[in-house]
Amino acid sequence: MDIFLLVLGGLFLLIGVIGDVLPGLPGVPFSYLGLIMIALTSHHPYSWTFMLVWLSIVVLVTLLDYLIPSWGAKRFGGTSWGANGALVGVVLGIFAGPWGIIVGPFVGAVVGELLRPMVKGIPIADFSQALRAGFGSFIGILSGIILKLICSGMMIYYFIDALIKIY
Repeated sequence: MDIFLLVLGGLFLLIGVIGDVLPGLPGVPFSYLGLIMIALTSHHPYSWTFMLVWLSIVVLVTLLDYLIPSWGAKRFGGTSWGANGALVGVVLGIFAGPWGIIVGPFVGAVVGELLRPMVKGIPIADFSQALRAGFGSFIGILSGIILKLICSGMMIYYFIDALIKIY
């Protein structure tokens, strides 16, 4: 049974790293499931305190992942239209490969900021403001991805460390 849990834990960690980059797949929670799998083995390598601390980190990082892109867009002068556009840009960017994931949020935020006046019936948007919002969303999404990768990377480290100590 331990082998099954270890293989399943490794798969969850792999899915977690993929989910850190791809939107819609909760990467950090999947990585945490990897830690849970190894914790369920007969060796019990982690304490309850360790697991609860990591659960707190997972919840915090997941919440921040939703807040950072909006904060980035607004910090650089954008609106929720830019932040939502950045999210759409990431989703559409997946189909364009790695460059799409990088460029998609920027383009999406700029388009979102430029569409806002058309839908709201207000004067035309300032293109330089739309570019700033796009840059802010891009920085926000990139920061969120880096934060998630660091978190998942640390969980992979603890998984491998426990695996080495067990066997």
